[in-house]
Amino acid sequence: MTRGKTTSSSQATSPATGWVSFVGSGPGDPDLLTVRAVDLLRQAEVIVTEVPDHEPMVRALLGLPAEDPEATEPVGPRFVDGGFGEDGQPLTHAARAKVVVRHAKKHRVVRLMVGDPFLYASGPEEAQACVKADVGFEIVPGVSSVGAVPAYAGIPLTTKQNRDVTVVTCGGSVDWSRYADDRTLVLLSAVGTIGEVAQALVAAGRPATTPVAMTRVGTTTEQATVCSTLADIAADARAARMEPPAVTVVGDVVDLRETLSWFETKPLFGWRVLVPRTKEQAGSLTSRLRGYGAVPEEVPTISVEPPRNPQQMDKAVRGLVEGRYEWIAFTSVNAVKAVREKFEEYGLDARAFSGLKIAAVGDKTAQAIASWGLRADLVPSGEQSAAGLLADWPPYDEVLDPINRVFLPRADIATENLVAGLIDLGWECDDVTAYRTVRATPPPAPTRDAIKTGKFDAVVFTSSSTVRNLVGIAGKPHPSTVIAVIGPATAKTAEEHGLRVDVLAPKPDVEVLVDALADFGATRRAAMVEAGQPVTKPSERKPATRRRARAK
Repeated sequence: MTRGKTTSSSQATSPATGWVSFVGSGPGDPDLLTVRAVDLLRQAEVIVTEVPDHEPMVRALLGLPAEDPEATEPVGPRFVDGGFGEDGQPLTHAARAKVVVRHAKKHRVVRLMVGDPFLYASGPEEAQACVKADVGFEIVPGVSSVGAVPAYAGIPLTTKQNRDVTVVTCGGSVDWSRYADDRTLVLLSAVGTIGEVAQALVAAGRPATTPVAMTRVGTTTEQATVCSTLADIAADARAARMEPPAVTVVGDVVDLRETLSWFETKPLFGWRVLVPRTKEQAGSLTSRLRGYGAVPEEVPTISVEPPRNPQQMDKAVRGLVEGRYEWIAFTSVNAVKAVREKFEEYGLDARAFSGLKIAAVGDKTAQAIASWGLRADLVPSGEQSAAGLLADWPPYDEVLDPINRVFLPRADIATENLVAGLIDLGWECDDVTAYRTVRATPPPAPTRDAIKTGKFDAVVFTSSSTVRNLVGIAGKPHPSTVIAVIGPATAKTAEEHGLRVDVLAPKPDVEVLVDALADFGATRRAAMVEAGQPVTKPSERKPATRRRARAK
């Protein structure tokens, strides 16, 4: 292996001691990390960060718990602050390079850097330090803010009419007379000096009406853009309280933002959305919310635990293997998981379902069954609920059905309606508690305060139990908070707890629920734009102005 040079992927995945991967983290959006970057972060023993946001980003990305200073055996890689030394002072490039080299001599190190390691970053200096110390390294490029931030602001840097673009760092002395033509300029570190820069460009011959856009914390859900001209950008940036980090674009391409802005115009852009679910269930929901520009915050309200008496479940699983049942009916993804775990405990696999008919209460439960290598024989053709399942369930036929028994693994708080309906259809039902749902511990005080005072823009309820448990452990959401629910039963429970339901999903599916909330947000945004009002979030408006609507 040649030291100091980028190696092939197969070589770099298992380096010898003395190795650093310089990884570009991009401008802020963790979804812009490369596949290679994520792979190396998973393998890292030590991660040397650059900014405070790096550690929580990596922990969330890898599914690691928050840092616990009292933990005797910390989970995951060791995080080393590469921004500041032990004395609290900012590290110089040379001092940071020493930190990287010291750890690399004993561990597999990822040096996580903002943007791209070799573009307006200290990557070259730190890599040279590795060469001197005989420490091997590789470079994993990252998305640079130079192109990414304008793209997220809806501003192309080149067009058919203008192919010239120049990047200028405004920290030192710059001869602005060199940029008097109509090329596009991308200015870095210009927030504090934008007034002087604008004046210098006008003095050099640029028209005072030249469009300018300044975007702060680009690619994140806190992104904000100010569009102005060279004549007014200094005053407009001050009025908008623009702060670093920010990227400024000067040129006619800025005018295209009016039609190409796609990120800041997402229907839920910047909305802080509360997701009261079990942690393991929240993945697809939170991912879809982020896709609409929201900032989801998961607050566990339900903990799924094994039944207090597992003997009933053990007996039912043995009966399933022995052919005692004609049907097994799954009424939730958790029920599928509970049976699967019991199978693994006994050393069984999907072959034990041979000859058994399988029913699923809805598409999500059917997908969980399919992930096990099985196919649901019955999924409701209409409403995806216990009632919908009963509507399609065939009555017992003594000629066609050799066995008249149904295995129903479910939660301890599930409704009895399905059992009663199956009995009415002539079936005998073994109603077995497969798992318990218990109320989770209350969230931290700041989260409870945010719920009660309206700092959340919306909350999505995916079941009646999430409503009851959230109110029980954290209190009622503020009247200004948009309430979105997954179905009529959940809506009824919310209203019984004094909550106004704004969004009702047309189908009991978490993705459809998020889509309905996004439709609500888009309609609300369009109304503000049409009325000539500034676009604000629900948490920024008074309760009296709150709209009530149901998704159709």
